[in-house]
Amino acid sequence: MSKNKPKVSVIGAGLAGCEAAYQLAERGIAVSLYEMKPEKFSPAHKLNGFCELVCSNSLRSDRLQNGAGLLKEEMRRLGSIVMQCAEESRVPAGGALAVDRDIFSELVTKRLSEHENITIEHGEVTSIPDAPAIVATGPLTDGAMLEAIEAFFGEGLHFYDAVAPVISAESLDMSKIFEGSRYERGNDYLNCPMDEEEYFTFINNIITAETAPLHEFETPRVFEGCMPVEVMAKRGPMTLAYGPLKPVGIVDPRTGKRPYAVVQLRKENNEATLYNIVGFQTNLKFGEQKRVFGMIPGLENAEFVRYGVMHRNTFINSPGKLTPWFECIAKPGLYFAGQMTGVEGYIESAASGMLAGIDLALKLNGEQSVDFGSKTAIGALGRYVSCYNGSDFQPMNISFGIIEGLSNAPRNKQERYTLIAERSLGIIDSIAERTGLNGAKTATECE
Repeated sequence: MSKNKPKVSVIGAGLAGCEAAYQLAERGIAVSLYEMKPEKFSPAHKLNGFCELVCSNSLRSDRLQNGAGLLKEEMRRLGSIVMQCAEESRVPAGGALAVDRDIFSELVTKRLSEHENITIEHGEVTSIPDAPAIVATGPLTDGAMLEAIEAFFGEGLHFYDAVAPVISAESLDMSKIFEGSRYERGNDYLNCPMDEEEYFTFINNIITAETAPLHEFETPRVFEGCMPVEVMAKRGPMTLAYGPLKPVGIVDPRTGKRPYAVVQLRKENNEATLYNIVGFQTNLKFGEQKRVFGMIPGLENAEFVRYGVMHRNTFINSPGKLTPWFECIAKPGLYFAGQMTGVEGYIESAASGMLAGIDLALKLNGEQSVDFGSKTAIGALGRYVSCYNGSDFQPMNISFGIIEGLSNAPRNKQERYTLIAERSLGIIDSIAERTGLNGAKTATECE
């Protein structure tokens, strides 16, 4: 590293912070990566290592015709450490990429700790650092740092997020459970089938079960992608049957028929000793989780290794405050990354850190910003966060809905998405091939 380049502070060693630190370090920039664990833990974190996955262990679909699948492939081609370690800690999950949480965290922690351009600093940071810096303290940011961020931007916004429970494999009644994925896409899930009577008994109990209190707001906003299962159930008796319990594409091998509804279990680790209940984010009291979820066939005696919980998330009202590269408009050289910027999801958080890290590295190396544009998934995320022009900015998962469409596009959705993905990856490959990412168009404003 050149001695006249300043050292970059990256605050937070979650998905966004780790990806940002790695992208900077790989481009010759010295990084101080700050992580408050193990000196202090948030209510949702348990592991000492970096990149702890708090909610699901799934990074969602790997298909290029899915927004999350396209975003992951773009990140692979740009040299993402999150994607490298996710592949190495992968557990079977049908068409999705799911990981062993512990191994994934260990891999990221080891590689960043051993990187010659990264210094790990343990301890809580309570104020916004001087530029150049990237703040990636996550959606659970609180205390003095939260107050500093709210003071810097002049406002703070919140929503609530829920986590699904994890159960032990040895406690399952396998006489009632069968393996298989929807539409015969492998045998990576365990299926707990319900007949009509069992389903409606379950629904009647979950909608009347007692929830844990939320002290900060009487009517908290909840992100749709992490909607508690009991809230979904209250929207109508068939909501779950057409949602996470939909039996489409599943046949019970013991009966040769499709169940009325099905609860799926996904592996939490390579040893298949732990499973999470897919789509069952919840805020039910712990005793109620054991009682109500115990009505699911095969889970009558389930041992809950981790109960589902709900926690507050924090995000910035980013449009007009951050650029498409997640840089503060009011303070050049200071970036924010991760879910606090208004991206939602593991991969989206890592992608924001990647974009911020690449952009800051380019500037410190005396080069221009690269415009990833709205034709790529990673660029579309940055533009959503910076350029959203509606009246109610909300966290957003990646989807083809925010990626620029095609002229004369095929009417068939899968064909259309395939063409969009091919176009996107062509742009990404072109950017990745350039030395130092030089020569790309510079974008200075929302179009």
